[in-house]
Amino acid sequence: MKPALQINLSFQQILAVVRQLPAEQKRKLSKALEKDIIDSKLSRLLKTFKTNKITEDEILNEVDFVRGKLYGSKKD
Repeated sequence: MKPALQINLSFQQILAVVRQLPAEQKRKLSKALEKDIIDSKLSRLLKTFKTNKITEDEILNEVDFVRGKLYGSKKD
């Protein structure tokens, strides 16, 4: 695998290059950038909610409790 080529370009220079691309390549680039943003946000979200403080049994007990309340209230 070849080492990545590293070039220092300003945002305006990158924008100028992107504007020269055909429409289909612009769409592909746009989708790739969107995916990067979504992946980044998802990773940040998962990291925020990651915890080792709750057990699977606690989760199951809470699920059972909520289901009991939901189903119990529908029977009335």
